[in-house]
Amino acid sequence: MQFAHKALGALRGQTFYRLMGSGRGEGFNPWPDWSVYALLQVWDNEAEAAAFFAGSDLMGQYRRHTTQIWTIYMRPIMARGEWSGSNPFRPSAELDPGNPCIAAITRATIRWNKLIPFWRYVPTSQKSLAGNGGLLFTKGIGEAPIVQMATFSIWKNLESLNEFAYRSREHIGAIQRTRDIRWYREELFSRFQPYRTEGSWDGVELKL
Repeated sequence: MQFAHKALGALRGQTFYRLMGSGRGEGFNPWPDWSVYALLQVWDNEAEAAAFFAGSDLMGQYRRHTTQIWTIYMRPIMARGEWSGSNPFRPSAELDPGNPCIAAITRATIRWNKLIPFWRYVPTSQKSLAGNGGLLFTKGIGEAPIVQMATFSIWKNLESLNEFAYRSREHIGAIQRTRDIRWYREELFSRFQPYRTEGSWDGVELKL
C-alpha cells in the first residue's frame, strides 16, 4: 500500500485519497489485521473513478495479490470536522430518497497523552455493536496504528445509526468523555449514502 502514493498522487478527477490499514475484528482495535487494507477516494464524478478501477496499473497489481476486493460507491450526506486540516466531503445533491442505507466514517487523531484512557474505554464504547440488528458491516481502519484511527460502518437506515450513536449508554459515555477529556487532536464525523457495490466481503454481497 505504501508504494501506491506515487500512482495515486496525481490522478485525474481525484480530489482526496487515503491509504489505510485495518484493525482486528470490528470497530476500533489497536492490533493490526495484516490481511485487510482500505483505499478511500473522493472523485469529481463516477466515470473517472470507474476508469481508475477498470484500467489502472495499480488496481491490476492489487487484483493479482488479493483474494477479494470490495468497492463501495457512496455519496456524502454530511461531514463535520477536519481530516488532515480540511474537510474533503461536500454534501451531494444527488441523494436517493428511496435508499435507506447509510454509511458512517468516524476518524480521529488521538493526543499522545490521552492514548491510555482512550484505549481503555474503547471496549466499553463498542459493547452495543455486538448483535446490533441494524448494523450491516463495520471495520476499524486507520492511517497510523494506535494514533490515527477511524471506523467505517454501514447501517440499514438512519434510525439504526442514531439508535447506536445517541441512545446507546456506552456510546453516549464516549461522547461525553470526548468533550470532557479532549482526547482527540483532530476529528471528523461523516455520513454517506452507499448506492452501489462491486465485489463482496467474505463471499457475501451487500444489496443496496
